[in-house]
Amino acid sequence: MNYYLIIIFSLLIRFSIVSQSYVSNFNSIKADIDFNNIHVKKLSSNVNATTFAIWVKKSVKIHKHVNHVENIYVSEGSGSFQLEDSTFNISSGDLITVPKNTWHGVNVNSNNPLKVLSIQSPEFFGNDRVFKN
Repeated sequence: MNYYLIIIFSLLIRFSIVSQSYVSNFNSIKADIDFNNIHVKKLSSNVNATTFAIWVKKSVKIHKHVNHVENIYVSEGSGSFQLEDSTFNISSGDLITVPKNTWHGVNVNSNNPLKVLSIQSPEFFGNDRVFKN
């Protein structure tokens, strides 16, 4: 009986430690290198979704993700976001949902880089990104 209690207790501690590794203040996440235009930092990934912090100084060319939905939360900066044939002014606090296979891109118009939280679902490996000619 004590053997099973030790196993259960060990598992509870393990899951508690693992769950804490996903708690973070997004504002405290910084680009870890100097970059010219775009910097991407993977924060987490599993079969259901991949989460990134992305910084953009100038622009992201028009592209689409054939098999992925992308949810984008704007944390810092501002810009002009193109979603299919529509253009939206975006700034801190905005949330954008990009359906799969939908053309999108951004031009930054703030002095500081655009910083976004990007969640791609399902898990994203980068192999279904298609750029518009």
